[in-house]
Amino acid sequence: MPDDTQDVISGGHLVAKALKAEGVDRIYTLCGGHIIDIYDGCVDEGIEVVDVRHEQVAAHAADGYARITGKPGCAVVTAGPGTTDAVTGVANAFRAESPMLLIGGQGALAQHKMGSLQDLPHVDMMTPITKFAATVPDTARTADMVSMAFRECYHGAPGPSFLEIPRDVLDAKVPAEQARVPRPGAYRASTRSAGDPEAIEKLADLLVHAEKPAILLGSQVWTTRGTEAAVELVRALDVPAYMNGAGRGTLPPGDPHHFQLSRRYAFSNADVIVIVGTPFDFRMGYGKRLSPNATVVQIDLDYRTVGKNRDIDLGIVGDAGLVLKSVTEAASGRVDGGASRRKEWLDELRAAEQTAIEKRLPSLRSDASPIHPYRLVSEINDFLTEDSVYIGDGGDIVTFSGQVVQPKSPGHWMDPGPLGTLGVGVPFVLAAKQARPDKEVVALFGDGAFSLTGWDFETLVRYDLPFVGIVGNNSSMNQIRYGQAVKYGKDRERVGNTLGNVHYDKFAQMLGGHGEEVRDPADIGPALRRARESGKPSLINVWVDPDAYAPGTMNQTMYK
Repeated sequence: MPDDTQDVISGGHLVAKALKAEGVDRIYTLCGGHIIDIYDGCVDEGIEVVDVRHEQVAAHAADGYARITGKPGCAVVTAGPGTTDAVTGVANAFRAESPMLLIGGQGALAQHKMGSLQDLPHVDMMTPITKFAATVPDTARTADMVSMAFRECYHGAPGPSFLEIPRDVLDAKVPAEQARVPRPGAYRASTRSAGDPEAIEKLADLLVHAEKPAILLGSQVWTTRGTEAAVELVRALDVPAYMNGAGRGTLPPGDPHHFQLSRRYAFSNADVIVIVGTPFDFRMGYGKRLSPNATVVQIDLDYRTVGKNRDIDLGIVGDAGLVLKSVTEAASGRVDGGASRRKEWLDELRAAEQTAIEKRLPSLRSDASPIHPYRLVSEINDFLTEDSVYIGDGGDIVTFSGQVVQPKSPGHWMDPGPLGTLGVGVPFVLAAKQARPDKEVVALFGDGAFSLTGWDFETLVRYDLPFVGIVGNNSSMNQIRYGQAVKYGKDRERVGNTLGNVHYDKFAQMLGGHGEEVRDPADIGPALRRARESGKPSLINVWVDPDAYAPGTMNQTMYK
């Protein structure tokens, strides 16, 4: 035990010092007796404590904060149900490659295996969905292990870490000289790699000589803040670019190299295809949607992802921004007949884009009531500015938006990622608006998705975080309903997927926000503008046609 003349520090205060060293300026939390010493430490270190109504929201907010800022997010939850409530948020960050730390409480070490309050094997549960999961065994090790967890977040592709801290470890005080508090910037190295130089030269040669190249810019382009390098490459080498995930917005709409609706056509006809920072998962048809005759190149932060699910001709492990910059430099000054004929290929793709747009045009402009989802997402797209961060939280309605909504700046698109988690919308709004109060935040919810975490709309009101929210309301879990109708017949399409006719506009008003109801498509635009001008958290309840399904929903292989 320390004597009265020594400087002493508690575990909770050591946690706060380690968070500050990492640059964490706020934590997301739901209170519990196991973790309150961390709050006390955060107050001393100037770290904001943002309290929410559900631990899933805290974890999603930490994930969202990391995506927006480029810094790791942090959520702090109590033991037992507090930690299990956060599992979904951590799992979502894991699949989305988002760096965050979840700190969970735990019963006292002195009561280990005695049946203490809320005691569960948290580390065992978290290990499969994190890059690092551990228990802090000693108060003096607390800050050191927090820094260790942050370091592990950046091993390979980024992802979440988990630490549980037993109550007696957290509350105990030790002589300050016994505790290692890592110095900011001194406990982890840069993970940025420009890839194998020989592979860089090969890719430069492939792109210079290609007649019909195409590139997909995935989430890691934004994760690595490689936007400038990506734009420079596609413009210098005249390569048509497609974007997905957080890579959306890398090129602005209207840019001659920005393509969206012709991706399948391009990948079926290209002679060189470069996949950047996107795995060959279900979104890519596990790699089977690429032309078998194309030369396929994959660039990724994680060695394990390169060449997974399909063969590739060239793989490069490295930081997307540095790799693309190096390729552009390697190709500089080289001219080839393929590149000189590139205009024909770009014109061919632009024609395919126009065909797809014209096919959807009647729905995009539809005056029908109930409102066609295409009309809704078209109005939202027109409403966005260069400063609008767009968040999609839903199934079928967000699938519609993925074909129409085009963010106008990099880092201005947020969706759950490959786990497909519903309920990320409100916590992502919370994180985005707190991280970037200068930005407008626009969120589209399915009515089912909003219901999962919607009570934290009150948190947005409490923290005075205005945003424009739209609920595409069809009183259904419509993406699943479609699949049931296809597999089991129309007489069984309404099993377990039908919701009540909830007036989310009134819900918003009840909690102190702005709310409106829209049934006429002509009223969508004016309602969006009023929500923007209200200066409040808002929900526009838009009644959409329950019998209109997105092409992406109808093409899902699980329903065939």
